[in-house]
Amino acid sequence: MAIHIRRREFIGTLGGAAVAWPFAARAQQPVIPVVGFLSGRSPDESAGEVAALRKGLFETGYAEPDNVIIDFRWAGERFDRLPALASELIHRPVAVIAALGGSAAAAKAATTTIPIVFGTGLDPVETGLVASLNRPGGNVTGATFLSAALGAKRLGLLRDLAPGAEVIALLVDPDKSVGQVQIRDVQGAARALGQSLVVLDGGSDEKIEAAFAALAPQRVGALLVGGDPFFDTRRERLVALAAQHRVPAIYHFREYVLAGGLMSYGTSITDMYRLVGLYVGRILKGEKPANLPVMQVTKFEFVINRKTAKALGVKISDNLLSLADEVIE
Repeated sequence: MAIHIRRREFIGTLGGAAVAWPFAARAQQPVIPVVGFLSGRSPDESAGEVAALRKGLFETGYAEPDNVIIDFRWAGERFDRLPALASELIHRPVAVIAALGGSAAAAKAATTTIPIVFGTGLDPVETGLVASLNRPGGNVTGATFLSAALGAKRLGLLRDLAPGAEVIALLVDPDKSVGQVQIRDVQGAARALGQSLVVLDGGSDEKIEAAFAALAPQRVGALLVGGDPFFDTRRERLVALAAQHRVPAIYHFREYVLAGGLMSYGTSITDMYRLVGLYVGRILKGEKPANLPVMQVTKFEFVINRKTAKALGVKISDNLLSLADEVIE
């Protein structure tokens, strides 16, 4: 009888262990980290960039859904929503935040502890994101393409395209620091080239319309559209206005050329997103953002839309065509 009791006790103990083992195994499963993705844009226009970020993550050993989850927050060009969206990610909580464009400031304002990896075309030191490029300090680092610094190069390409243009216009928002930097750089380059330059205010939709209306009275022969997140959200309108007023224009992103713009010269945005993905992956592996120097994108793209050139009656020289990384027919 005693043996029979012990046998039942043993079977009961074994059954309890069998039930407990799956729970123990589940408890030992590693928690999959969540990466917060914050952008002022919309998902429809950012598919290529998101793919590039995933590529950067993959290069560091992370792939959805195996060992990482990306939680997306899109402001849809309603930038006033960014602080609330950043707060949502903070309270989720997430392990790292990838903050693209103007969303980086909102992410930084929301947390001083969760690591943030930004991607921006503005100077991250001037805008207060980091203390310095080599030693960011704090919880923020990232990648920058410093688009504003390329204005002089764009002016040169525009002169090669339209050598007969007596006056070239620069469209910027002069009330923003990014606009002031571009005015300084492009005016300096214009003086060195002996090129007459006028600065047009594009700080609002109404001012943009007025700026294009002023092209003909000021005898503007070509237009340089400055780098500005505000312009990026209105690129189709800017391209349409350039076509309407028949002015050859150069932009800072290839997306403008894909939308029908004539030319663009700038750094590769997709490459910047890949670098952001790389840093997110390294932080997930334990590195600290304070110790990761801000990366600068060094891949440049010169894109020409030949169809737009024909519509404008602009002849593109063989020299410019040979310089182009991509020609859209």
